[in-house]
Amino acid sequence: MADLSEVVRNRRMRRSFTTEEVDPAAIERIISLASRAPSAGKAQGWHVVSLVGDETASYWDATLPEQRRDDFTWPGLLRAPVILVLVADPDAYVERYGESDKAHTGLGEGRDAWPVPYWTVDASMAAMVILLAAEDEGLGALFFGPFGATERVREALGVPPSMEIVATIAIGHREPSVEHRGRSAGRPRRSVDEIVHRGVW
Repeated sequence: MADLSEVVRNRRMRRSFTTEEVDPAAIERIISLASRAPSAGKAQGWHVVSLVGDETASYWDATLPEQRRDDFTWPGLLRAPVILVLVADPDAYVERYGESDKAHTGLGEGRDAWPVPYWTVDASMAAMVILLAAEDEGLGALFFGPFGATERVREALGVPPSMEIVATIAIGHREPSVEHRGRSAGRPRRSVDEIVHRGVW
């Protein structure tokens, strides 16, 4: 395994995969690591709908109908053998913060009491761990949204209405001969001095 700095620097959003299957044990390790991501009140209110092999068709059928696939920019993405759909449960956080040790915060009164939706924050932190863990496993991964088809994905995968679909992560073996770079890839990274506001804004 690589050290953390190497994993972070090598990680890229991968948009083209081979059809080679991914070892189920690798996916289990990846999600197990993600379960250790920070969680507000340790509510742990995020879930994953895992689609493997032929099961991934249900995702693509909901998000990218056949008639649109010929013009799809990243056809190698459709070969990804694993699709993970990250889902957050806001009610788990409301319930957790309604318990005696958190009730003083007032966040147990309902979703609207939260100035920041920490169910989304926690699912996003878990997603980052998944991306890094996939890199550490020698796999490629892509984080993306459901192409404006959130409700169709919800229906296709049976995600309850109370849940929030946060994102999708495709995982697989990288296609070595193809490198689809996103339109934003050429933008320079900000320096530490551009990011940090020392003392005040």
